[in-house]
Amino acid sequence: MVITTTPTLEGKKIVEYKGIVFGEVISGVAFIKDFAAGLSNFFGGRSKSYEGELMEAREAALREMAERAKNMGANAVVGVDIDYEVLGESGNMIMVTASGTAVVAE
Repeated sequence: MVITTTPTLEGKKIVEYKGIVFGEVISGVAFIKDFAAGLSNFFGGRSKSYEGELMEAREAALREMAERAKNMGANAVVGVDIDYEVLGESGNMIMVTASGTAVVAE
């Protein structure tokens, strides 16, 4: 499955548009990660725990989107966009949404 942010696939011709596909992941951030991130904020530096959680959520959203495209008969997703949101009363959840257009390319 080819996944790209571009609207076309260089060297390939899009022969069919299957529709818009989404992959959504909502991930809770555990207390320990919050604590470790707080220490990073206090002492400076990057929060590896949050970065890891964000990377995992993004990859899961892309996998889910690709699986939905495959189920529609597509072999590529073009025009991919990834959005991030913080959810929950205390902001302890992140939502990652990947969207794009499922296509058949030759």
